[in-house]
Amino acid sequence: MFTAALGLGEPWRVSGAEFDEDAGRLDLHVDYPRGARFRCPEPGCEQDRCSVHDTHDKTWRHLDFFQHKAFLHARVPRVRCPEHGVRLVAVPWARPGSGFTMLFEALVLTFAKAMPRRRVEAMVREHDTRVGRIVEHHVATARATEGFSSVRRGGMDETSARKGQDYISLFADLESLSRFLCKPEVTY
Repeated sequence: MFTAALGLGEPWRVSGAEFDEDAGRLDLHVDYPRGARFRCPEPGCEQDRCSVHDTHDKTWRHLDFFQHKAFLHARVPRVRCPEHGVRLVAVPWARPGSGFTMLFEALVLTFAKAMPRRRVEAMVREHDTRVGRIVEHHVATARATEGFSSVRRGGMDETSARKGQDYISLFADLESLSRFLCKPEVTY
């Protein structure tokens, strides 16, 4: 049931589950069968039947299971590619280097668009620096794809959201904004 719920594909499967009601925690163990082969994680590499060299035990925070924190644990294989040597396999449920599943990160990002960071931290029950790293990673990735070289006139304004220390900053491309706001009326 958990294998299907997590959407795991071959060769991955849930091999065990431990539930500790007192700790408010569900631990799911993800594994693969002996002799499984994996694709080389190097971009563009065509090797898709690499043998397992060794494994690294890793843990990721997943979406809560009702009111209980959920964690995925896996022996992540390092494969031996004839062209690239030994490389760590990228798991399908998390981005490399993250201690969270992609679904958990998506939830954090959805909350972060709609509420202050402290509220997000409370809702997902994670430390502020861990939540901050998720948001900062995805914001930096999004900003890297933006191109602002065509902006010739920019404008900036800042206002407090309410009394206190919460501020909102707004940046705009003034030429694009003026074209949008000053469109001639269409008459029929």
